Amino acid sequence: MLNPTYAPHGAAVAPHALAAQSALAVMREGGNAIEAMVAAAASIAVVYPHMNGIGGDGFWLIVPPGREPIGIDACGSSGRRATLEFYRERGQTAIPTRGPLAANTVAGTISGWSEALAIAQRHGGTMPLARLLRDAIEYAQAGIPVTRSQHAATSAKLAELRDQPGFADTYLVGGEAPRVASRFKQPGLAGTLQRLADEGLESFYRGPLARDLARDLTAAGTPLSMQDLNDQRALVVKPLRLSHTNGDVYNLPPPTQGLVSLLILGMLDRMGVSPARADALEQIHLTVEATKQAFTLRDRHVCDPADLTLDPQTLLNDAALTDLARKIDRNRAAPWGAQTQPGDTIWMGVIDSTGLAVSFIQSLYHEFGSGVVAGDSGVVWQNRGASFRLQPDHLLALRPQRKPFHTLNPAAARLRDGRTLVYGTMGGDGQPQTQAAIFTRYAVFGDSAQAAVTAPRWLLGRTWGSASDTLKLETRFEPSVVEQLSARGHVLESLNPFDESVGHAGMLARHPDGIVEAAADPRSDGAAAGY
Repeated sequence: MLNPTYAPHGAAVAPHALAAQSALAVMREGGNAIEAMVAAAASIAVVYPHMNGIGGDGFWLIVPPGREPIGIDACGSSGRRATLEFYRERGQTAIPTRGPLAANTVAGTISGWSEALAIAQRHGGTMPLARLLRDAIEYAQAGIPVTRSQHAATSAKLAELRDQPGFADTYLVGGEAPRVASRFKQPGLAGTLQRLADEGLESFYRGPLARDLARDLTAAGTPLSMQDLNDQRALVVKPLRLSHTNGDVYNLPPPTQGLVSLLILGMLDRMGVSPARADALEQIHLTVEATKQAFTLRDRHVCDPADLTLDPQTLLNDAALTDLARKIDRNRAAPWGAQTQPGDTIWMGVIDSTGLAVSFIQSLYHEFGSGVVAGDSGVVWQNRGASFRLQPDHLLALRPQRKPFHTLNPAAARLRDGRTLVYGTMGGDGQPQTQAAIFTRYAVFGDSAQAAVTAPRWLLGRTWGSASDTLKLETRFEPSVVEQLSARGHVLESLNPFDESVGHAGMLARHPDGIVEAAADPRSDGAAAGY
């Protein structure tokens, strides 16, 4: 197990060590947590290119000390030409997961950075954008060592990605996945990041860079246009709040599945899970059953916020949660076999010396998103719009300028004893489940942050690298626990110890005396860095 990390002033955690160090360097130079996160976000886009990028979406949960949390929805909408007819004319009955037709939504990530930096200025931020992007530009120019994760993802998806516009020139070496630990350069992305430093973040949507991106996306065959880029704005949103026995827990509203994360914790809180061990039979069984209830509500309600038929906060009141908890059988698994959501992404956290805390998530959806690289920009475009449906009466039906459903959901909490937490993970449907596991282990069962993140993990449904709907368990669980779960009716699948398909989680906790406790996931290439 990784040793616990405690820092006297502040800390950052990321699934790649270089990104955590970028955040730490900014804080050491006087930058605040938001500025540090922008630096980390830029670096992680370069050093973990299969998991995220500036051609994707992002979501922020900012927790200022003594003030209400702030959410940023940096989700891009579908293009004006992305209609049912557009796909039907091209012989499609479903939106492809790869290629130009999968790249049908605007990349919102950069708009989120811009909105976050505006908030950072209200908290004393003064760091120049060029400084925040400096590490990322250097890593893209000089090259970074290829991780096993990048090599494995590229190799596994090579057949469906290698012929996508621009992919081979950008991400392959000699037509194959780059070797582990070899130096991997991204000159196109370095140039684009330098343009952002010189021209400003607005250029991505309403400047010279936007004109180049729109031209190249149109040439590649996507339904996106310059007008679609012009329309993109990140939104400041009010986070959802769960009143928990141990404090207040926060997450983001639709189009994210943040509601699911809070529903699971709310049901568990009302079922009174015994604090014996977080990996005990009861904890796994009840969390899985709560997940089923929460996913059912998600698939009924979570969509573009403009189309919501109810206020999701109402599902988190005591009566609603108590009613859901009563539906759970403590001794028997409910039937399950729904097609749930896979997805790659990254989660990162930063807390600075003032107590300003940031929980952040950035994603391309599938590994390398659509696989389409816009011209010589080095920017691979997301495929988040593949989650739309081509059935006009479906909750997630495609139409122009609509936000897609997102599995992404960064979490935070303020515990009653004065601790502030930011935590999260990558991994599609695994995100709310892993959040429930690590929050419960830390805040309810009393494990350290690192023990909570490192502990054996389970996952119901699909996640990054997996397409089955089984209940998956790392083989680190006691055989008796596995046997009893099977006896209760769970359909099980074994995963290797520390298998990254259960996600790259992380957690930061600021204690009342200002000490920051940090935990990175040994399943990732990450680190917790403090000062």
